[in-house]
Amino acid sequence: MIYWELFIGFLKVGLFSFGGGYAAIPLIRDVVMSYGWLSEDMLTYMIAVSESTPGPIMVNLATYVGISQGGMPGALVATFAAVLPAFFIIIGIIVFLQHLLTNPYVNAVLQGLKSCVTGIILATGVHMVSKNCLPAGSGSLMPDLRAVAVTAVLAGVYFGLRAWGKKKLSPIQLIGISAVVGMIVYR
Repeated sequence: MIYWELFIGFLKVGLFSFGGGYAAIPLIRDVVMSYGWLSEDMLTYMIAVSESTPGPIMVNLATYVGISQGGMPGALVATFAAVLPAFFIIIGIIVFLQHLLTNPYVNAVLQGLKSCVTGIILATGVHMVSKNCLPAGSGSLMPDLRAVAVTAVLAGVYFGLRAWGKKKLSPIQLIGISAVVGMIVYR
């Protein structure tokens, strides 16, 4: 039964995840929470690990959730289900690419999806920062000052370098900086 649930759950994620892995995080969160597979905290940890490991974040999350729920077969089922729609969509696009790109309706849909994806990614970022900086379940609105400090340092480094016209930091560099700052702050 768990394999079927993993397949259906991550097939939904694969079908409706427009805009890449970060845009898929809210949908993955909804699927994982609706099936009760992981706690909010555990999912947040898995998102962090998925961001810092090689490969697409959606595939990494599907693999991690699948293995936590059904072992290696669960990981294979969840990963397969997550990438299956993209595989068929890409095959379809390749076959009909010339016709699709000249269609004004298709271009209008793609332009609308860009705005939607931007909003989803922004909302996910705000949600993750608030979950990270405010202690879960404590009933207190007092922020976790260490988490706020790490977030502020990363934001300062990222936006500071951009403001000075320096080369943008890659995600790998930001992950490395956050690891060092996290080790210093959390010891």
